[in-house]
Amino acid sequence: MRQKLRGRARRKLRIRKKVQGTAERPRLSVFRSAKHIYVQVIDDVGGRTIAAASSVAGATDGSKVDAAKSVGSLVAKACIDRGVEQVVFDRGGYRYHGRVRALAESAREAGLKF
Repeated sequence: MRQKLRGRARRKLRIRKKVQGTAERPRLSVFRSAKHIYVQVIDDVGGRTIAAASSVAGATDGSKVDAAKSVGSLVAKACIDRGVEQVVFDRGGYRYHGRVRALAESAREAGLKF
């Protein structure tokens, strides 16, 4: 495994020791690939995914940051429709910068609290 991926895996495990989603406050988990960004809202206690969104379905003409903003608002709308207003943010070992930050701020603007 490459050094960069190994470091991210260690950071991810360190974060997951502290962050756990419940039914009242599920975990908003972010995965970032080279082309797309994926988000899930997960109840770890019940072991189920409450909502999910990604940039794969919604083709945006703008940058990857613009796609992350639209995904953030999509997942926030899906959560609010299902009665979830508070989540705990799991950045998945990625830095809070760029696409991850754009997604988080967009979800906050759309009504999610974290």
